[in-house]
Amino acid sequence: MKLRDLFDQCATAYDADRPKLVPSFDEVYGTAMRVIPFASGTRLHVLDLGAGTGLFGAMVAKAFPEARLHLTDLSEAMLAQARQRFAGNHRITYSLQEHTQLSAIAEYDLVISALSIHHLDDDDKRVLFQKIFRALRPGGMFINIDQALAPTPSGEEQYERMWLEDAQANGIAELALAQARERMREDRNALLSDQLAWLAEVGFNDIDCWYKRFRFVVYGGAKAVA
Repeated sequence: MKLRDLFDQCATAYDADRPKLVPSFDEVYGTAMRVIPFASGTRLHVLDLGAGTGLFGAMVAKAFPEARLHLTDLSEAMLAQARQRFAGNHRITYSLQEHTQLSAIAEYDLVISALSIHHLDDDDKRVLFQKIFRALRPGGMFINIDQALAPTPSGEEQYERMWLEDAQANGIAELALAQARERMREDRNALLSDQLAWLAEVGFNDIDCWYKRFRFVVYGGAKAVA
């Protein structure tokens, strides 16, 4: 089954299941929101890559009511949920597209993504980071909530065990767990150190990992003012 089909399949239950599948959900997303370097009320132009149902984007829209957001995703069913979430909000636009189709130049103040980029292979991640850097205006920032590969096979086994224990402790339903595991077969996780290095390669500054709990990370960087 294609990745698009897997996300189409889970679209209606996605928001309810996400906090159960992401350990320390509030801390993960809270950290991502806290590192946004703009004052509340700033009229940002924001790109949400792999936006899904608009969960992360909605947090940004609430914190920055004057922001314009553009949401992209490969799943029409997921974007349909986002359209329902933002119904009546004319500051939100949408594109059904793959990450590698990003072509914007110096258009966005903030590029965000949540648990999406890890589906790309390493070469495509590096290309996407170049495209994100190009899409940002000087002074802009990229913030990514994602997954990282453990440094060793035994570490990866530990990550998997910890994730499963956390998801079950959070009360995840068996069907949702099975669907998540099927989607995870399409994961192409990379080492955190490699991802930070790739950001540096394309010119990002102030690169950091602001949060890490086993495989779940929040990292990113800024585009310097010219």
